[in-house]
Amino acid sequence: MNNSVEQRIAGLARELAAALSAAGKKVSVAESCTGGWIAKSMTDLPGSSAWLEYGFTAYGNNAKTDLLGVPVGQVEAFGAVSKEVAEAMALGALRRSGADIAVAVTGIAGPDGGTAEKPVGTVWFAWALKESTNATRDGAVLSQRDLFSGDRNEVLSLIHI
Repeated sequence: MNNSVEQRIAGLARELAAALSAAGKKVSVAESCTGGWIAKSMTDLPGSSAWLEYGFTAYGNNAKTDLLGVPVGQVEAFGAVSKEVAEAMALGALRRSGADIAVAVTGIAGPDGGTAEKPVGTVWFAWALKESTNATRDGAVLSQRDLFSGDRNEVLSLIHI
């Protein structure tokens, strides 16, 4: 990874740390294709234990279901790299960690594993927010699909920006 990407990741982690600290909130991350890289970027910052609660590395499908409670049927019906699974990962991380915010990422970094519908570089992000007034106790969930280009290292680097 080049220095500009590393600097950008570090800058975003500092911005997140400042926002969470100012709000008195905690975040948890549920990572698949990034394999813990997002949590590592956060823990590189001194004092991250004040705002980072959990880091789940749920690379395989069993980890997604066992650690985060993603329904097996969702993985089978939509695939591990899908809006449904990304959102379920974020909600699972939120429920199991007790954090205020959870971030999830699942994708296909390559060089293989892509299909016509989901080419290499397809990445789903999801964010779950705790809402004390939500009757379902799941909170609000937002998700976004991105398509990154490049080789495996470039795709993984771009995910963190």
